Amino acid sequence: MTVSYTLEVANARFGGFSKLLFRWKGSIYRLLYKELLVFCGVYLFFSVLYRFMLTPKQQDVFERIALYCDQFTNTSFIPVLFVLGFYVTMAFNRWWGQYTSFPLPDNLMMVVSGNVHGADERGRLLRRTLMRYANLSSVLILRSISTRVLKRFPTLEHVVEAGFMTTTELKLFESLHSDFNKYWMPLTWFSNLASRAREEGRVRDDIALRLLMDELNNYRAKCSLLFHYDWISIPLVYTQVVTIAVYSYFAFCVIGRQFLNPLKGYKDHKLDMYVPVFTLLQFFFYAGWLKVGELIINPFGEDDDDFETNQLIDRNIQVSMLAVDDMYQNLAPIVKDKLWAQRYFSIPYTLSTATETLKPPFKGSTFDMRMSAEDLEYHPPIDASGNKQCLHFKSSLSDGLDRLLQRGKGILQGRSLPSLVDISSHLNEEDDNGAPLKNNINAMNHKEQEKAFIEVIVEQNL
Repeated sequence: MTVSYTLEVANARFGGFSKLLFRWKGSIYRLLYKELLVFCGVYLFFSVLYRFMLTPKQQDVFERIALYCDQFTNTSFIPVLFVLGFYVTMAFNRWWGQYTSFPLPDNLMMVVSGNVHGADERGRLLRRTLMRYANLSSVLILRSISTRVLKRFPTLEHVVEAGFMTTTELKLFESLHSDFNKYWMPLTWFSNLASRAREEGRVRDDIALRLLMDELNNYRAKCSLLFHYDWISIPLVYTQVVTIAVYSYFAFCVIGRQFLNPLKGYKDHKLDMYVPVFTLLQFFFYAGWLKVGELIINPFGEDDDDFETNQLIDRNIQVSMLAVDDMYQNLAPIVKDKLWAQRYFSIPYTLSTATETLKPPFKGSTFDMRMSAEDLEYHPPIDASGNKQCLHFKSSLSDGLDRLLQRGKGILQGRSLPSLVDISSHLNEEDDNGAPLKNNINAMNHKEQEKAFIEVIVEQNL
């Protein structure tokens, strides 16, 4: 059964995860203890051999081999971390993809319940048969990939006995010869039966039939994806590379991490601790990581954390039949809700959650942001042509200057009052024909005056 500890880690607290370390079922200890005992036994054998059974000359040879192996394991000759980390990441993504591909009938049963009408026995029979076909298809595909489901339904007669298939349907199923898996046959029956329900008027329009077919195809796609996950595995060569890398690494560690005679003055061998604590921890981490990849690469087995496929089958058939049969047109009386007459209301809290009412509601991360007076000052935007937006001038040029000083302070930032006077005098200059420019400005219409004045301001600022 899947080991769940979600409730125990709902709140982060002191020692929250450490309490999980003492569990046995579903733990890494249960998964790894045999390999750890083998490693310790082999290490102990070489330690006893070196200390008590070899001659001094043989000990010298063993020590040279140990130093060479230790140098080999402490370098990157074997990229254990790289190949192992990438492999486990790939296996986890595959594991999650298989979980999300599990065919659940929830969407399909809602569509069947809402679009296959008829409170009589015929309507009820149509709805139940449609959902039975859908569940039968998932049972057939799970028999092909899950050892738990195959042990529960070792033959198709067991499927008939469980009520997923009738004897007549079994004969039709076996009469169709195909060299490939026939999990898709019940979904074809579903499609044909839905078309017949449309002809009988139980499905009232083609839009409802199309909705049924769309949900059926989504359900079929998940069944097909599970089949392909089982068919196409992670390439065997990569699994072999990872396994050989980890096992060969610790095979060298068995000799290379031996404690040598400290009296001989070998580098990094000044203590004789007998038990290689850090090597054992390293084995626990690396080999445990490899076992995790082995565990999740196929979650349809019988490990502690594999998917509960049999319980999912039970849940799916029960829920789908309740939705299309007992729950069909089974509505509670429509009445006014308790808060009908209240325009502004709040939902009550229990005593243990009443303190949450004191917290102000979240309105956005910038809602309480403080801004300076300069940030609040208005700046005219730029229009699409790249010019400054036209400001609304009054009839006279002096009024326009006053308004520009008030609303265009950002544009004229750094300009003094004499600069404005220079601009005003520039507007009073004569054009090429000797005509006063101010008169020309007075002759302009309102927008032309704004544009000309802005152009002079931009020129002066540049």
